[in-house]
Amino acid sequence: MSELGIRPRMLVKDVMTSPVITINEEGIVHDAAKLMDKDDLGCIVVSDKKGKPVGIITERDLITRVLAKNLLASKVKAKKVMTSPLLTIDPDEPLVEAARKMSRLNVRRLGVIYKGSLAGLVSSKDILAVTPELLETIQERAKIDKEPAPEEEVPEPRSLTGYCDHCGRWSDTLKDIDGQLLCEECQVELKGEY
Repeated sequence: MSELGIRPRMLVKDVMTSPVITINEEGIVHDAAKLMDKDDLGCIVVSDKKGKPVGIITERDLITRVLAKNLLASKVKAKKVMTSPLLTIDPDEPLVEAARKMSRLNVRRLGVIYKGSLAGLVSSKDILAVTPELLETIQERAKIDKEPAPEEEVPEPRSLTGYCDHCGRWSDTLKDIDGQLLCEECQVELKGEY
């Protein structure tokens, strides 16, 4: 693929979200929830006094550790409800490795650490967002690899069974002509129109 100008592997840094919204571990859960609501986030990273990421608060954490226990969000500190430690990955790792790691660890988000600092966040949603593009690239590559060389003989398309797209009659000898499945009679009829 590199001869096509396409990098053979998509990397974590290609799809990660950056910068990451954080809250101090001494902050209160209500403030974390307000930040998540304001910025339309599914999680917020929790950092210590030095700014080092120490955990993450997800929507699920808020439900299971605050709402389900009927705790007052304005009284609970972030460090009491966060999931810790923050699971991480390197930005230069292949995206497929991030997906494998998320699946293996049963998580939906990984912190992206570059030179000891939080550089971003990659989620399963980020990976899913680029999946159609990756599939299209793979399909195009397969078409290119499959194209016959000029000296190769292209096989005659085989007949299909079904209804003719032109006349609507059943045929055991349909052929694909310009994207339409045509019976023998319609093939002859339309050949005269060209």
